[in-house]
Amino acid sequence: MAREICIRQLAVRPRTRAELAKALTKREIAPEVIAEVLDRYDEVGLIDDAAFARAWVTSRHHGKGLARRALANELRQRGVDAEIASEALETVDDDAEATAARALVDRKLRSARGTPEQVFRRLVGMLARKGYPAGVAISAVKDALAARDEEAAEFADNLDAEALTAAETTPD
Repeated sequence: MAREICIRQLAVRPRTRAELAKALTKREIAPEVIAEVLDRYDEVGLIDDAAFARAWVTSRHHGKGLARRALANELRQRGVDAEIASEALETVDDDAEATAARALVDRKLRSARGTPEQVFRRLVGMLARKGYPAGVAISAVKDALAARDEEAAEFADNLDAEALTAAETTPD
């Protein structure tokens, strides 16, 4: 029974050991049976949390544009060990994160409406929800606005990215 549950789960998408253990526990499978089945699946390579983490980071960073912080949170929710998650997140460096942030901003900016200040706030908020640090988000939006049109460029020129970043990261 436990083996069939695992196979069905793995047929949908790759799973972490913790996700499979949770599914088996939910079905009231005995803990010793869970350990035995998962150890065997680990042995034969059906479960590989490190490979899962690497694939997850690559997929979600490129597909959804998520930053390291959001990716780390997702991996933690899926039961990936912090050390394994950290190794997988090393593939996303500062440059890749900044490039992804700018691509997201450029894509959203095409359909953005409102004053430059409203657009700025919406885009910085969107990047924050995707896990980008304040400095990266503010810089990406400021640069994109500067390239948009004269009014947006003037607004962007008057932004002090360092002061905004400090204000965003300083607790009240």
